[in-house]
Amino acid sequence: MACADIKPKSKSRAKKWSDEIENLYRFQQAGYRDEIEYKQVKQVDMVDRWPETGFVKKLQRRDNTFYYYNKQRECEDKEVHKVKVYVY
Repeated sequence: MACADIKPKSKSRAKKWSDEIENLYRFQQAGYRDEIEYKQVKQVDMVDRWPETGFVKKLQRRDNTFYYYNKQRECEDKEVHKVKVYVY
């Protein structure tokens, strides 16, 4: 675990869908910037993923409720531009 909080240097919006954008979408739905912030906040080493697709399967929100995601893509084209991509 990183002891210091890692902060992003810059941020942009997603232009087109990809596996990476799909997972960012799922983290942001659950209230996190991305996997880095999720692991810092929740103090976990591993994120539950679907073995078939590599997409995030389950995330714990800050209020300790859980989000469960499908194996298939959930981020529709019209949602892609809402996804924030952070650079560290």
